[in-house]
Amino acid sequence: MFTIITGAQFGDEGKGKIVDLLTGDYDIIARFQGGDNAGHTIVVGGETYKLHLVPSGIHYRARLLIGPGTVMNPVVLMDELMKLKKSGIDITPARLGIDAKTSIIMPYHIELDSLHESARSDKIGTTKRGIGYAYIDKVARDEIQMIDIADSGRFMKRLKELAQQKEAAIAAMGGRRGVVTDQGHIKEYSEIGRKLAPYITDVSHEINRALAGGKKVLAEGAQGTHLDIIHGTQKYVTSSSTVAGSACANLGIGPKRVDEVIGVIKAYITRVGEGPLPTEQKNKIGEHLREKGGEFGTTTGRPRRCGWFDLPLARKAVDLNGYTGMALTKLDVLTGLDPVKICVQYTCNGKTAGYPPELASELSQCAPVYEEMEGWEDDLSGVKSFGDMPEGAQTYVKRLEELIGVDITYVSVGPGREQTFIR
Repeated sequence: MFTIITGAQFGDEGKGKIVDLLTGDYDIIARFQGGDNAGHTIVVGGETYKLHLVPSGIHYRARLLIGPGTVMNPVVLMDELMKLKKSGIDITPARLGIDAKTSIIMPYHIELDSLHESARSDKIGTTKRGIGYAYIDKVARDEIQMIDIADSGRFMKRLKELAQQKEAAIAAMGGRRGVVTDQGHIKEYSEIGRKLAPYITDVSHEINRALAGGKKVLAEGAQGTHLDIIHGTQKYVTSSSTVAGSACANLGIGPKRVDEVIGVIKAYITRVGEGPLPTEQKNKIGEHLREKGGEFGTTTGRPRRCGWFDLPLARKAVDLNGYTGMALTKLDVLTGLDPVKICVQYTCNGKTAGYPPELASELSQCAPVYEEMEGWEDDLSGVKSFGDMPEGAQTYVKRLEELIGVDITYVSVGPGREQTFIR
């Protein structure tokens, strides 16, 4: 069985929590795109774990895989593994596999990313972690891969081939060209590469072999649908494909293998960084959602922009991913708001539209048309079943399900693992 989980909005929907919830039923959890610009937060037994590269199934015995469609900063990964070990979770090579072709984020990628974003007159809001430049090198065939840093001789040969090109690019932008051949960085990467060598695997082969043997595999996405490099709100997007189809391409799995595609979606909507957000609330409603929802970036700590649920964007997410089921998160955050609103369509250039325009510049000109529903005051954090929720909350979920056209299978009413139930 092969299941794919993606975010249906702009990321930060709570994918890590849903993956953690489902992991007990799966043999393999595989990360298929993005880098440490993603952050998945898991709360178990009062302990909070913030993951950036390690797949979210850390509390079970599932095999964890980082696929070749990701870009990886080895320093960040080692720091993450050390922190998990201090928490009593030892992620050994028996638990974690890293594909040999995984692209490595080098210090010069981070330098170039920072220089480029600083030079933009119209900011994108990049995390400046080198993600985009690592993907540029992957496409240009100028990448350094996991297999390269695992062998110091191979690593130095590859770096020598690329050094002049990278130094020139940094110098042209007024940056520190010495970062390319900095001996401290080279030594650090070589040492980490040696430590990570036992983790190297062929992710495609592992997964295909597991599926052929009747095992269950869960593919975990990062960011969200509308940050997809192709189909998102360009140019305010991430540097990888975040939709379900990319799981097949990035992990090396044939599309006929896919059994389920689960979308994770908030009961409202948030976005970090720049770009259109038609239902954004720059008022007390937005402050309520941000405060009650803890809407600050896992990776950057930046406050998230918050707004009412956006149905046109949800419809597009269903089309792009082919969801067979949905997980609705943070329903509890809407407690105390009356009325609660759903954006059911837009007014764009004098016309109404139930589907977002293709261009981000046009989406930014769209005004939301709302459907209002009665709110509720009851605290949902201790609710254990759908029938125990107040009528207003039940009606809201049913209405979202009706409008989206996909079953809402899971409902989350708090950050803890025990605060999610199956309908």
